[in-house]
Amino acid sequence: MTSIMTEAATGAAAPDSELIPVTATRGFPYISSRAEAEIAGTIVLEMIAAHIAEVDAVVIAAYGDPGLYAARELFDLPVVGMAEAAMLTACMLGSQFSLVTFSEDLVPWYRESLTVAGLSSRLASIRVPPAEFKSVINVQSELRAPLYTEVTAAAEQDGADVVILGGAPLAGLAGQLSDAPAVLVDPVSAAVKQAEALVCVAPRGAYAGSMKRPPAKINSGIDARLGEWIAKSGH
Repeated sequence: MTSIMTEAATGAAAPDSELIPVTATRGFPYISSRAEAEIAGTIVLEMIAAHIAEVDAVVIAAYGDPGLYAARELFDLPVVGMAEAAMLTACMLGSQFSLVTFSEDLVPWYRESLTVAGLSSRLASIRVPPAEFKSVINVQSELRAPLYTEVTAAAEQDGADVVILGGAPLAGLAGQLSDAPAVLVDPVSAAVKQAEALVCVAPRGAYAGSMKRPPAKINSGIDARLGEWIAKSGH
């Protein structure tokens, strides 16, 4: 999964951007429920704490953005989520967008990400092919035709100006469907380009508001590097 997303990210990145792909050492092959997202969110914070000194920005490479707002609160650098980046990009390309993904199990979590981002009013539809897949790694090849059918229906029946191909296994597929009737957004590419843009804006950590760094707090039993970061004063 990391390799699929890294290939898409590399194609989108600027020549002077260095990508550091990191794979979680525990968790799930892909996230498809709220419970899995909660677990993954903690792992995301641990991974950022482990690499904070090496990077200028972070992309959370899981559609649905586990741990996104917690990471923005805790770390003083741009943190971009694939789902939010894709939706915001879609809003800049048309008035209504649809989300096409590969499993019904993902829909409730993805729908909540719309609500959190405040973009539910811009949604035309969420579509999932009725066909089953055997391997999450091979979703693109197994469901290519059914996914294209749903993209077409989103544009021609639901009125979508833009279609997001949501889910990490679909990374890079948007670039392969050049004859689609709607503008397609690849979430990985959108997230990488927005991360680059935010680095250029050079924001600092917030000193006030809901995203200001929490006060230092002693802790026990959590990942050592994350615990050290939490125990350190932000400002």
